[in-house]
Amino acid sequence: MDSSGELYVIADELRAIANLGLAFYKNDYDRERYEHVLAASARLVAVLDYRALDEVLAVYRDNLNHLSPLVGAEAAVFRGDAILLIQRTDNGLWAMPGGLVDVGETAAEGAVRELWEEAGVRGSVARLIGIWDSRVVGSLVKAHMYHVCFEVNIGDATPSPSPEARAVGFFAEPDLPPIAPGHDVIIPVVFRLHRAGGEPWFDHRSPAR
Repeated sequence: MDSSGELYVIADELRAIANLGLAFYKNDYDRERYEHVLAASARLVAVLDYRALDEVLAVYRDNLNHLSPLVGAEAAVFRGDAILLIQRTDNGLWAMPGGLVDVGETAAEGAVRELWEEAGVRGSVARLIGIWDSRVVGSLVKAHMYHVCFEVNIGDATPSPSPEARAVGFFAEPDLPPIAPGHDVIIPVVFRLHRAGGEPWFDHRSPAR
């Protein structure tokens, strides 16, 4: 994880501490201290994003329930020995279809929805492949997140580009295009588990600090 990524993680940890304190403070002194911690987190993000502090704080105050890591769901779709990847519109790098799970849906439902939104195909979840910590794999996210990856079947459906994916394609492991940070760590493990099967994978180590 680069220095800016580490600073986003620190800001997210401070934000979670502040939000938890603001949910359970016992007196005005505690509330003021947690407000100070929240503002310190917002200042870090404002500097990193070149945004106004008031703008970041407004976003923070609109989501005081952010007390624990986010959940992202990804769809690993295989055709033979090739995996389906989408080319992101924001940075041109490639990744498995996926995104944040919506409130009211399971992680598996989120993976299927993201597959539809990004690659234009419906699918059915076959199995859980694994769970990855964004801090460990170096994902380009501004909040601590868990990547929950499912193997998804689409039959003979044909994926297509979307507003969120400028291109789509199936790639064998030796022929992978430039992969987005985080997915460059996850995808080789997904290939291995697809070939070998076995129990779902999860992180056994802590992020480097």
